[in-house]
Amino acid sequence: MLNLLKNRLIILAACALVVISGIFAVGMQENGSRRAVAEARETTTEKYIKWVDFSVPYHALSDAMELDISTHGSERHLSWIDTLSFLACKNGGDFGGYKHSQLDGLVEALGEGMTVDDLMKTNKYYAFYKEAYGAVLSGFLGEYTKAAPDGNGGIKIVEGYGLKAYSPIAEGFSFSHYDDFGVSRSYGYKRRHLGNDLMGSIGTPIVAIEGGTVEALGWNRYGGWRIAIRSFDGRRSYYYAHLRRNRPYKEGLEIGSTVKAGEVIGYLGMTGYSEEENINGMKVPHLHLGMQLVFNEVQKEGDNQIWIDMYPIVELLKRNKATVVKNTKSGEYQRVYDVFDDSYPDEMKHITTLPPSEITEQ
Repeated sequence: MLNLLKNRLIILAACALVVISGIFAVGMQENGSRRAVAEARETTTEKYIKWVDFSVPYHALSDAMELDISTHGSERHLSWIDTLSFLACKNGGDFGGYKHSQLDGLVEALGEGMTVDDLMKTNKYYAFYKEAYGAVLSGFLGEYTKAAPDGNGGIKIVEGYGLKAYSPIAEGFSFSHYDDFGVSRSYGYKRRHLGNDLMGSIGTPIVAIEGGTVEALGWNRYGGWRIAIRSFDGRRSYYYAHLRRNRPYKEGLEIGSTVKAGEVIGYLGMTGYSEEENINGMKVPHLHLGMQLVFNEVQKEGDNQIWIDMYPIVELLKRNKATVVKNTKSGEYQRVYDVFDDSYPDEMKHITTLPPSEITEQ
């Protein structure tokens, strides 16, 4: 009887060992599969930023830009992109509590020869903000060479450092706007408004915020006559929509054309919201202005696009407006004071210095 009991215990123990071994083996296989999937994702999926919430208000942009300009050329130059990335980390990405004193604290925290990168090297979010904000703002501030009035009716060439991106509305033309990014839209289908509407008069000259290449031009049911211009570094695609009926664009503009910052590209209108081409489907004349970020070309079309709230940027760009004159023969507007930018393609590295009187008589 005792031997029989021993044998049963041995059998039960052996069975338990088999079951435990089986469970362990299955677990090992499952863990191995998860690791294999993770490794496959790591090796087959390119890493790039897939979302940016650019919530930097005007006063933070302005403060950071002025600090950048005031320190340019010194050993303590503070890039506004680095500064804004620092502020984003300190405020958890939310600038609602931003105060100018935070910039004073940054300056005090930087030791001799220390950069913001040095100060933030242990912060795991700083590199993300620096890349994201760099994608938004890298074409806006820097060294420039441009034509300017000489005070005697002629033109002179000036060099400097500062804001080199332009307001989308030319000098001398008024507009109004408010922060309408994300507001619901229902034409066609329910969606968020992914831009900033600038209300103005039909025919107001629209200028390129920065230099780039025209990548889309023509009609669609939502934007009416519209232009998309990709910055030369490829990170920003500017969308100008609801342009004027019949003559929406600068003469000769086409897909593949290159433009300079401040160059007239089209005219404000109210087209769109129509299946039929060249229809004023909008109720109020305005420019729809958008900026799309592109970290990978797969983001350009589809459901995972990254659009930026342009309201605070437009407020900042009011400081730099392009002077334009109307050509009496063609009826088109042209910019007066040309620019040179070392980042432009070689064929664009020149400055035209025609005074306004000659432009109007061309």
